[in-house]
Amino acid sequence: MDTREFGSTGWDVTEIGLGTWNVGPSWDEVTDEQAKEAIATALDDGVNFVDTAEVYGDGRAERLIHEVLDERDPDRTIYVPTKAAPDEDGGHSEEGLRSSVDGSLDRLGVDSLDLVQLHCPETEAFYDPENFRVLEDLKEEGLIDHGGVSVEKVEEADKAIEYDVVESVQIIFNPLRQRPAERFFERAANADVGIIVRVPLASGLLADAFEGPEDFGEHDHRRTAAEDGVEAGVGRKGGETFAGVPFEDGLAAVDDLRPFVPDEATMAQFTLRWILDHDAVSTVIPGSTTPDHVAENDDAADLDPLSHQTHGAVRDIYEQHVADYVHHRW
Repeated sequence: MDTREFGSTGWDVTEIGLGTWNVGPSWDEVTDEQAKEAIATALDDGVNFVDTAEVYGDGRAERLIHEVLDERDPDRTIYVPTKAAPDEDGGHSEEGLRSSVDGSLDRLGVDSLDLVQLHCPETEAFYDPENFRVLEDLKEEGLIDHGGVSVEKVEEADKAIEYDVVESVQIIFNPLRQRPAERFFERAANADVGIIVRVPLASGLLADAFEGPEDFGEHDHRRTAAEDGVEAGVGRKGGETFAGVPFEDGLAAVDDLRPFVPDEATMAQFTLRWILDHDAVSTVIPGSTTPDHVAENDDAADLDPLSHQTHGAVRDIYEQHVADYVHHRW
């Protein structure tokens, strides 16, 4: 799999990585063995970037990644960025951030974390230099190698890259959430900041994987959002479930996208290829606990870039079906 430079870190990361949010309680039940098999499949495909967070299964994802890597070639470089959860007030106290780092160090079984990202704190936290000073201190102390952020809004991303310690931004970007490409990607590239694209498949909408709420398990956050409205989903005001797009409008957009998917590709692969056609993107991290889906996602990196006409059509569909819901909000 091809690699791309990851901002100023000096890393070369695979275009397709793996996200591990799916092992958390907001999704259908998954066993440890299923999750570990999915991680192993990605690594076998050449993936060298496995993103996680302390809140994914209350540390479960970090522990399972450690168990898989412990059985692998120690000389092969696998980057494992993690995310530190904000405090109850939506900010990052020094005590809370240090506690998060200590827990992740223990669960991942390492002496220093590859990359610690502030995990979607409230917008106000990005205007408080103290949060980023603590990241600087942790880096100087050798507890983390690099610092970054995961954001809900483009505004937060724009503010975050003003801090020198921020070497990466994790952000939602896909055919149903296109605003980051409008100006932010250029700013990030100019600042030599790596871009991690999360929620690339809009919680499965852009995998063309379902038709109605009945396709989701009883405890799946997507069922709640599909039945009760987008704000009932996960993330600030439901901004993560279905990438913040109302379920029926998302389905309508997928219907219109379907004719543009190449014969040799699935909708999920088409979506990942569309994302990778944006040069500012360093890596995209679809999540799955199904090995076949992981392998399918990884193969998207081998597809040819999409045509300008196709990109234009995707933009038209976005503006017709979903831009009014998400563009200025996120």
